[in-house]
Amino acid sequence: MTQFLHRLPSWYRPGEVTAVIPVHLPNLANGMYHRAMISVAAQSHAVDQVSVATDQDHRGAAATRDIALSGITTEWSAFLDSDDEWYPHHVEALLDTAKTTGADVIYPWFDVPKGFDPFPQYEGQPFNEEVIRTTQNYVPITVLAKTELVHQVGGFAANVRGSGTNPCDDWGMWLACLDAGAKFVHHNGRTWRWNWHKGNTSGSGENW
Repeated sequence: MTQFLHRLPSWYRPGEVTAVIPVHLPNLANGMYHRAMISVAAQSHAVDQVSVATDQDHRGAAATRDIALSGITTEWSAFLDSDDEWYPHHVEALLDTAKTTGADVIYPWFDVPKGFDPFPQYEGQPFNEEVIRTTQNYVPITVLAKTELVHQVGGFAANVRGSGTNPCDDWGMWLACLDAGAKFVHHNGRTWRWNWHKGNTSGSGENW
């Protein structure tokens, strides 16, 4: 196992946050992307940058997320899919948890207005590495993560488990982060809205 070292290169900007948003093209037309961006703009702790990439070649969320990640130099990357929304306290709450725990990846919980929570047993519980490694991925993509860590392990597409269209395309990423020695911490609070709909993986399994 390689150890992830907390030594930021001189070109990283400590304490700053970039919102990382991969966009599924239909979400541009149906208003979901606009709704997501409004939630980013409404943060009580403003993000320092927003990096958006659109999937024009049907590469999927993992590859598109990596494009949005390229070139980011803020200490933190805050992930948001273009059909979901942050609550106004999302970034502030996760940064506070990062400061108090020294975590590298902080994941909060969520509301599902038109669906259901598939992992209710893990809400409010300490991070369980054994479950992630052996059973299932219950960490949502909407996390705050050290940018250096994400770059170090090669991003999302290089770590996808199974096919490139795997709807759980972040699972391998979390395993790679754990292998690199990253500390995961659960923020016990609902800070975002997971919007289920016909066109995403949670709603139909067809698209992200």
